Amino acid sequence: MGFIGDQVESIRSVQIRQVLTQIITLGMIVTSALIIWKGLMVATGSESPVVVVLSGSMEPGFKRGDILFLRMSKDPIRTGEIVVFNIDGREIPIVHRVIKVHERQESAEVEILTKGDNNFGDDRLLYAQGQLWLQRHHIMGRAVGYLPYVGWVTIVMTEQPMIKYLLIGALGLLVITSKD
Repeated sequence: MGFIGDQVESIRSVQIRQVLTQIITLGMIVTSALIIWKGLMVATGSESPVVVVLSGSMEPGFKRGDILFLRMSKDPIRTGEIVVFNIDGREIPIVHRVIKVHERQESAEVEILTKGDNNFGDDRLLYAQGQLWLQRHHIMGRAVGYLPYVGWVTIVMTEQPMIKYLLIGALGLLVITSKD
């Protein structure tokens, strides 16, 4: 092939190296994010250290779109605390305030009743059928801080999937076309 063939082969090898470098960089970014998330899980003791408020049930304290930071400790759960809990059969966690706590001295079991600040009644209608109380294993964490409105990005991408796909496509295009 001669000189021209050697030059074309040289350009191809550089492009392949750039593509491989970009793929490795993207993999390192994703891996770093996962490591940070797992580190937060260990540090906070919560399976989900950060959650987004998805409804107005906790207004005026927390508004839709606020991000809550959670921590789970061995300390007893007390009335008035804001907790995030999972209901059996539902995948989306709920953020509400503890309004009653029953502690059984003989078994050390704790039964918890919750209510949204902006709701009229307690959460028994939200619990699984026949369930009147939450147990400790339902609780994912306690709210220890929040960032107002930052979670709207998550809400918009969940409610408008096309925006999510456009954003992912744009980021992918940016990674592919970057000359780093």
